[in-house]
Amino acid sequence: MSEVVRKYYNHEVDWEWERLATPYRRFEMASTLRLIDDHFPRTGRIADIGGGPGRYTIELLRRGYRVTLVDLAERNVEFARAKLAELGLEAEGVVPADARDLSFLETESFDAALLLGPMYHLVDAADRRAALLELRRALKPGAPAVVGFINPWGVLRALLAEMPELYADGAYVGRLLSTCVQVGEQKAFTEAAFLTPPQAMAELRAAGFAVDVRAGVEGFAAGMEDEVKRIAAEDPVSYANVVRLVAETCDMPAFRDSTEHLHVVVRRLDPSP
Repeated sequence: MSEVVRKYYNHEVDWEWERLATPYRRFEMASTLRLIDDHFPRTGRIADIGGGPGRYTIELLRRGYRVTLVDLAERNVEFARAKLAELGLEAEGVVPADARDLSFLETESFDAALLLGPMYHLVDAADRRAALLELRRALKPGAPAVVGFINPWGVLRALLAEMPELYADGAYVGRLLSTCVQVGEQKAFTEAAFLTPPQAMAELRAAGFAVDVRAGVEGFAAGMEDEVKRIAAEDPVSYANVVRLVAETCDMPAFRDSTEHLHVVVRRLDPSP
């Protein structure tokens, strides 16, 4: 994970905090919380790896979990500490660290985990495997985790509304039919690796995880950001129903492979891969 990514998130702390509260990105939050409620144990220790400024850590603490937040960007960590203090919440730890080296987390000590972000900022497969093996090591045997990927198939559709000018670069959009690796400063995002659902499943299984569920967290609303903003502004009741339905249906076959963000519920298998 390069200094490009660290610099990007250190510069975008406020945007990252607000992102999951915007009308379209709220789908990601709602769907992921549904996966947590459906698949995590009711109590225990949770590692929020790549937790950014703390949105999920806050929700987990409010549910009664003991949480350790880990993030690469020091300013995200500082923001999260301040926000938790402001809200009167206390995490077990809020730590700046790289997902490839979580040696400060005790082996087999967490009842569940989130790994949302690191897998799409590690452009080398060996680095993604290192992060998954560190996640696996920290989890108790059989414990669940939600692992996030950016899905190029969903990006291909979302760009039609968000950045249609990128379709002028046929080579770039063509790569979205398979793995798309972006190194350095990019016109669509920072340094990143976009993995198709089959590729994501293969990397997870190779690292010693069983796949329980995969979900396209933007659901049936994927790629419709402008329309979603309009509905949220003009008809809050309808918007609330859309959010609920997206979360309830995000793991349906029609939607789970066709959204920008793919979140996969996995369980640690034994023995080691």
